[in-house]
Amino acid sequence: MGTNRSRILCFAKGSTTDPTIENQVLVSLGGLECLLSIIRALRMGSCFSAESRNPLPPSPTSTLGIGKRKNYKKRPPGLRSSSFDYRREEQLHRIADRMFLNGSSEVASLFTQQGKKGTNQDAMVVWENFGSRTDTVFCGVFDGHGPFGHMVAKTVRDSLPLKLSAHWEVNLKNTDDVLQEISGSLNTEETSVEASMNFEETDKNPEIFQTLKESFLKAFKVMDRELSMYAHSDCFCSGTTAVTLIKQGQHLIIGNIGDSRAILCTRDKDNSLVPIQLTVDLKPNLPEEAERIHKCKGRVFALRDEPEVARVWLPNHDSPGLAMARAFGDFCLKGYGLISVPQVSYRRLTEQDEFVVLATDGIWDVLSNEEVIEIVASAESHSRAAQAVVESAVRAWKLKYPTSKVDDCAVVCLFLGLDSSTTSATMSSQGKNVEDDESSSAMNPETGKDWSALEGVSRLNTLLTLPRFVPGEDDENQDPGGKA
Repeated sequence: MGTNRSRILCFAKGSTTDPTIENQVLVSLGGLECLLSIIRALRMGSCFSAESRNPLPPSPTSTLGIGKRKNYKKRPPGLRSSSFDYRREEQLHRIADRMFLNGSSEVASLFTQQGKKGTNQDAMVVWENFGSRTDTVFCGVFDGHGPFGHMVAKTVRDSLPLKLSAHWEVNLKNTDDVLQEISGSLNTEETSVEASMNFEETDKNPEIFQTLKESFLKAFKVMDRELSMYAHSDCFCSGTTAVTLIKQGQHLIIGNIGDSRAILCTRDKDNSLVPIQLTVDLKPNLPEEAERIHKCKGRVFALRDEPEVARVWLPNHDSPGLAMARAFGDFCLKGYGLISVPQVSYRRLTEQDEFVVLATDGIWDVLSNEEVIEIVASAESHSRAAQAVVESAVRAWKLKYPTSKVDDCAVVCLFLGLDSSTTSATMSSQGKNVEDDESSSAMNPETGKDWSALEGVSRLNTLLTLPRFVPGEDDENQDPGGKA
């Protein structure tokens, strides 16, 4: 014990010790917590602090007088960006069937463009042959907000599909085991009749929806938990929306948080194109969302100069003013009614369904659902569809809100007439810069239609009281190709 005591004293005073001795100390005391307890017992104090070892500057909310909630977990000091993370990201970006930059394949078109507020905080992804299934496509659009919103959006873009695929595999395995047990117990004619009735019920409410709904819920929960531990992006007052979908054959499953939106273009009995909104814009003024926030002591109200934009506020501080009721990150509000639980929905596709459009609020704030499907349907080619929507939205911003800064825009168009299992996707324009000229398109936005709830309102940031990240010369997010 005397030897251990001397080692502890040397370690606490900061004297040099070789790694072998330090490891022996940690092992002998059962970990860091035990070591700290012994140091306190010896009245030597402790120099170990998560804050003192945190390489990041203090949270920007410190200037706003916001106190951290007790249930907000400080990120472990060991979770830092590493070469391993870089290699994993590099390998992910090299997957042939995965697109995250401006471009197109035979089944999808995607395009993003930076607005006038700073770094592009929108991100997007299309992943064909998702989960090594030839008839499956994953699509997602993510709208970041706050000082580190661009990093949060990219992190979710890269990590969420992997988590979703992993949970899907686990749930499928569990489902197969249950079905095998059920089939093994079907030994009588009576049980066979009951089984056939159960299969009919399953057909009405497809098993794939139940499996994927559980997968979406688990993946979103794990994703948000991990964001609280990432050292390279402070998510205390930064976050992102996420509108995602999985298409497998005729099955379409959508998971959504935030105010990004997904719509379906289909044909009615007169063969006219009509939009069907697949998601709900999860704003704080929705009755169910507002009720939950109020129960958690959060506040919901709009400012005088933007009466149509309800925001979430802390109980005792007029901040941060988040314009959505669900989001990844934003841990300053997670104890006050903001959640990351997705709304998951299902739709069986038919021959009348033409395409799906996923987009951030930079599109929906100035273009209606009807206008978007008309722009996509009239695009000169499928590969140009997403870009056409973005360019029309940029012009609409300038016409409707000439005194406001144009928001970031991101669009994914998934065309339903082609099956990715029978085509070899050829990526195009993958290295194109997202900051292309805004006026390069010859399309004109339609007029005389319903715009949005922001009619006549000077558009403000999603997160009202916090600045957007201002990149420096060496900021890695300035890479051409728009990985934001």
